[in-house]
Amino acid sequence: MSPAWWAAFGPAEAQLRCGDAQHRLRWADGTLQALDHPDAEGELVLGALGGDTSPCLDVVAAWGKHCDDLTVLAIGPRSASDQLTIPASVLDETPAVSVGGTLAFHSLGNPGLRLRSSGGGFIRRMPSARAVIYASRSGGSRRRPIRRILAPILNRAIALRRARMVPVSGLVHGWAGPSPWRGGFEADDGQAELIRLFALGPPFQFRLSAAVAHAWSAGGPNAGRAERARPALTAALAGRLAPAAADWLDIDPDEVEVNMHGGADWGEFALTKTGGTGRLQARLPLGWLASVWAPGFTVVDRHLIVSVLDAAWPTARVLAVRSPDQAPVEQTIRSDNGHWRVTSR
Repeated sequence: MSPAWWAAFGPAEAQLRCGDAQHRLRWADGTLQALDHPDAEGELVLGALGGDTSPCLDVVAAWGKHCDDLTVLAIGPRSASDQLTIPASVLDETPAVSVGGTLAFHSLGNPGLRLRSSGGGFIRRMPSARAVIYASRSGGSRRRPIRRILAPILNRAIALRRARMVPVSGLVHGWAGPSPWRGGFEADDGQAELIRLFALGPPFQFRLSAAVAHAWSAGGPNAGRAERARPALTAALAGRLAPAAADWLDIDPDEVEVNMHGGADWGEFALTKTGGTGRLQARLPLGWLASVWAPGFTVVDRHLIVSVLDAAWPTARVLAVRSPDQAPVEQTIRSDNGHWRVTSR
């Protein structure tokens, strides 16, 4: 029996300004909890009946709503060095939509975070792209610009589409030319929720990505619909496996062809060489994203990890491949301050 998809993850915490206090959000064992709201269920019931809810519970509810949202995989990080961070000052102007439909403004995450997309540098390649989001207060149709803050997210989505990475909508729809009021962007409730979830920081981004990947994997709640979403799922897998495999073999990521594996085993690799250039054909199950990539041990000690046999953070027993023409071997790995190393073979 395979371990739970979250078994190789340690807990993660973030702070959120909730009213006049700093409250704690904690992720552990696949679940996000608001630690300072002991009667969370009761508060949610009251909110559903028209009462006030808290920013903490709004975020927890948004997490549950988006834990199978393919947009998370479309625009989320692709490696530990590809981090999307959003400053708390931005969150002061980004709406958190409560159950009752009203807008609340609260800071989320680390005040020192910077808005950047470190993996792609898309702003430099597409300097004319501008992102403006709008929000409407409940009961009114007047829109006001919040801030031009989402260019990195927007450019990432555009670049991915141009590379045929995903046929799904990004966090922000479309892009504007010189005038932000012409063809601008309207952030719906779901988009505003995603902004706030990503603002929790990289540890939560990877855990949310893992939850989405698991939802669409074999045994996940959306497994029966996975075939219809195959292009987006394959793109999500390729966007993360290709650079890892390229580092593993020291080849160009463009020379890695990735397909989803639907069998019961771990998958397969096939390396061909033409004129001194290597090309890798790789087939791995989508669950690899949740159990291997998201916890951060794609390549350990020059072995590509292809499957998790057992896990109880901070250790995991895995199948690891030394080279494409060799069978996988069992290894035990351990996380020390976020760095995974082999402890036994």
